[in-house]
This record gives sequence, C-alpha cells and structure tokens, in this order.
Amino acid sequence: MMVRRVLSGLAVAVFGVGYGSAEVTRPAITGLAYVRFYESDMAAAKHFYGGWLGLHETDDSKGGASFAVGMRQRIEVAPKPVNGEGRLASVGFLTKDVGGMRLYLEAHGLKVEAVDADEIDVRDPEGNLTAFVGDRRAAAETAGKAGVTRATAMVAAGKAGAPTARRMIHAGWKVRSREAEDRFYRELLGFRPYWYGGMDPATTDWVSLQVPEGTDWVEYMLQGGAHPDQRELGVLDHTSLGVEHMPDLTKQLIANGLANPEKRKAQIGKDGKWQLNVFDPDLSRVEFMEFKPVEKACCSEFTAKHPEPGEGQ
Repeated sequence: MMVRRVLSGLAVAVFGVGYGSAEVTRPAITGLAYVRFYESDMAAAKHFYGGWLGLHETDDSKGGASFAVGMRQRIEVAPKPVNGEGRLASVGFLTKDVGGMRLYLEAHGLKVEAVDADEIDVRDPEGNLTAFVGDRRAAAETAGKAGVTRATAMVAAGKAGAPTARRMIHAGWKVRSREAEDRFYRELLGFRPYWYGGMDPATTDWVSLQVPEGTDWVEYMLQGGAHPDQRELGVLDHTSLGVEHMPDLTKQLIANGLANPEKRKAQIGKDGKWQLNVFDPDLSRVEFMEFKPVEKACCSEFTAKHPEPGEGQ
C-alpha cells in the first residue's frame, strides 16, 4: 500500500518528553523491509529501477511499483503528490511480531496506523513515516513472484537485465534534531551505534545506527542546513544497496545500459568503503556500497558487525 509521508521539522509533543516506562517487551527488529520513493514520472522510474538497476518488478498496484532486492527487501515507487516537497515517502523495517510491535508502540504513547494485519505505520519525531512489516509477508511478497529467484542468482553476472544487488543495507534521510531522533531509534526501538563521521573529522555529518537484531542500519544526514533545496534533499534522502566487488557492479550497470561513466563514478567514502552513487529520474540517490571497508575509516571506529552478502536472504 502506498502511504504518503510528510516531511516535517516539527516533533509530536510526546517526543519531547520521552516515552515513559511501559512494561511491554519490544519485538525483534531484524532489518530493512523497504524504502519507498515518490516519483513524478513512473515510466522513467520503472526504467531506472527495473532497467538500469535490473531489479525485478513484483507489483504494480495503486499506480506504483515494487522492485525486489533479494528475497525479503524491496524498493517501492509511488506517484508524487501534488506540491509534495520530499521524495522519500517511507522506510519499512522487518519485525517478527507486528501485533506485538503495535502494542509496544502504543504502550509508549505513539499513535499507530494499521495498514493491514502485517504492516503498521507510525511517525518518527520529525514526521517521517516509519513502517514495521511482518518478516514472513515480506518474504512471500518478494520471493513468491515469478522470476525473482532466477534473477537473484544472476547478480553481477554481467548479463543484460541482471540485478545489480540483492541486499539493501541502509537507508538515510535529512535529520534536523539528532537528539529527538535518538529518543525514538535508540531509546525506544533499541537501535545501536555503528559508525559516525563527517567531511571534516571535527564535524559529525552522518550518524549510523544498526537495527537491534540485525546489521542493516539507518543513517542520520545532519548536513544541508534548515532548508535544503530539492537537489540536495535528493542526496540526503537515500537508500544503499550492498555489493561485494565494485568492479562487478560497474560491469553490471554497463550491461544494463548505464553507459555514461559520469553517472557511475566509484570512490572510497569516509567510512573506508567503496561506494558508487546513481540518481533516479527525480534525483533521489541510490548508493551502492561494499559490505566491508578497504581502508581505515575516518572519524570513529566501527562499533558493530558489518553486514554480510547473503545475510537475511
């Protein structure tokens, strides 16, 4: 279901005072389920995600589309609302117990919207739509479609139409208040530190927090000022796909038709990992990243396990 996300710098009042101490156990949060982007041209978006990125289209309901990333994750696209500012519509997380997660969130004072029996939505302190999705449903929706398993096996095969990745490893977005988001992701949901850094070692521009029972992570994008323009917001709000070897990714992108070398430049990031950024037709960023660093990271040490290529598939 395509659900609108409102970009807002205003936090709901409950976030300013903490979440209380309700004695309800939090269910496991094991990883990312999906990232949903708004698109102004659905045909162009489908060509980008299904063509250049080679992700298998598994759904076309309500005017949007869903593209499989491995067996449990997906990138969704939805028509952009009139006068909508942001392009990152929603980020979904996998949980083993959707009903238990609803009880947990409501026990701590949050307003929860039920999309259906296997997905619930809630707003984070900055108004971002956050979903919790049943792990079994996510697997069935993705793996149960014809062609997904076959296409997944073709990753980095260099064959036209093969997928460029089979694992989503993180999602990031513009954050105005690190403290407010920490109360939600760290204190309430149990996310744990993974890495932080910045363009200048003395400044923190990015904060990475892993899900409590997995190795996928979220990334606070702290730069951009109070009012980033649409191009900059497209850089800040992003998703990241894990790859084992950047040269294999480049080979696959070329095979899928992304021939312009200016649109697929690889570099080593401040975290010491190879990365390559591409931008969809609305300039939302998809970052390809190797799973492990090849040189020492700037600014801080990694404090949790790195993701693995086949993990969660």
